[in-house]
Amino acid sequence: MSGRPASGTPVRVLLADDQPLVRSGLRVLMADTLDLEVVGEAATGADAVRLARDVRPDVVVMDIRMPGMDGIEATRRITTDPATATRVLMLTTFDEDDHVYGALRAGASGFAVKDMALDDILAAVRVVAAGDALIAPGVTRRLLADFVRRPTERVAARPVEGITEREREVLTLVGRGRSNGEIAAELFITVATAKSHVARLFTKLGARDRVQLVIAAYEMGLVAP
Repeated sequence: MSGRPASGTPVRVLLADDQPLVRSGLRVLMADTLDLEVVGEAATGADAVRLARDVRPDVVVMDIRMPGMDGIEATRRITTDPATATRVLMLTTFDEDDHVYGALRAGASGFAVKDMALDDILAAVRVVAAGDALIAPGVTRRLLADFVRRPTERVAARPVEGITEREREVLTLVGRGRSNGEIAAELFITVATAKSHVARLFTKLGARDRVQLVIAAYEMGLVAP
């Protein structure tokens, strides 16, 4: 499975949040779109895992903090389930920075901030469904930089092995939040070539999306706060 909806078909969305008002607001807004379809709702992480397996959504919009199993553990279980190809968009607030890195490492494809405009959250769902994971690059970089500054929590640096010098340059720019177009302009290559380099990095580093490439760039020491 590709994890991406077929062209012309709505993105199938599972809403997982313990706040009924949040789920209701997103459900009503998606009902007014042609390209998004709510296929289930969950109030707990355990329910989200079960429903993700049952209804096979393209994207789960997942709250980080829920009773019982939290959104991070639920995300880990959903993204490692070989029976699905579901992507996860985390919902967070700015005062939950400590949790976001864990969510990304659990396999989340990005995150949206709860006080964003609802239309912006829907746009984030579309980005994740399309396979591009870097939501709010500036915020993502700030969160990862904050993690890097905590030596007691930091994982061991990953060695830079098996990638070419050009791929190293591309990975560094991905870690800085650059899009493929920006990478192409900065390295004086075509956008198609930039995409090819990124695709090879996915394979070589075992990354499922750009967020995990960002994490790898930090762990390799290519990007620093």
